[in-house]
Amino acid sequence: MIQKKDYTIFIKQKAQALGFDFCGISEANFLEEEAPRLEKWLNQQMHGQMSYMENHFDKRLDPRLLVPDAKSVVSLLYNYYPSKQILHTDDTLKISKYAYGTDYHFVIKDKLKTFFDEIQSEIGQVSGRVFVDSAPVMDKAWAAKSGIGWVGKHTNLLNREMGSFFFVAELILDLALEADAPTKDYCGTCTRCIDACPTDAIVAPYIVDGSKCISYFTIELKDEIPASYEGKFENWIFGCDICQDVCPWNKFAKPHQEPAFEPTEELTNIKKNGWIELTDEIFRNIFKKSAVQRTKLMGLKRNINFVTRQK
Repeated sequence: MIQKKDYTIFIKQKAQALGFDFCGISEANFLEEEAPRLEKWLNQQMHGQMSYMENHFDKRLDPRLLVPDAKSVVSLLYNYYPSKQILHTDDTLKISKYAYGTDYHFVIKDKLKTFFDEIQSEIGQVSGRVFVDSAPVMDKAWAAKSGIGWVGKHTNLLNREMGSFFFVAELILDLALEADAPTKDYCGTCTRCIDACPTDAIVAPYIVDGSKCISYFTIELKDEIPASYEGKFENWIFGCDICQDVCPWNKFAKPHQEPAFEPTEELTNIKKNGWIELTDEIFRNIFKKSAVQRTKLMGLKRNINFVTRQK
């Protein structure tokens, strides 16, 4: 089995060379423990209007339906904790740290394609696919299975060395590799994320009702935000970092090394009135390649109006 070991070493070294912070490997098989949890979560309508979550149920649980004869899932973490924090005052309108710079889909997808090309160059004919939050893959479950973190009570992946401010990506390959073992759950008795959530979206440890989450309301929801949530958004207008910001493990977060994730000067300097008076031209200029494009100007304006009319 020397070949298998050598391939595994090569892949982990290549992941590091491409700037990924952690790399873990799992055997590609059916996610038996996740199946009943996902089914229950969907049946309880905790996905809200995210109807795409109901699609491809079997594919979400079995990578061999995404890549024929898949043998390994390579899970990767890529840090986005900002080296330059946007300073918030009490009336600053806030966007999630992951959206400060260029949309991560572009940045990481390019790295994954390079990674896959180099695997084929080094090893030969390997079939597979690369994913970064763009297909029915349960990325946090695979990352936990591979030992590069555990799923915390807020359902984000946590890593003891760097907290939770990272993107999760994966390669599903028809290449047999040495699998890693899962790590322990280090949340202990801590409930800070549950206690801090202003909309009570973390309905129980390890269960988030997506339809109550500020990120859902500000990004996924296409309708008007329910009036019953007025006064609860704590100035978040795109995404929300509250459950991560209060997590003790994020004291280990280190600034990322990715220039594409740095916020522009315009974004760093925009004040409350600048958000309220946002025009189409300024929106396109500031968020040209940003994940904030997902809401379009109309959606962002809805969020801004919802938050500012509470004052």
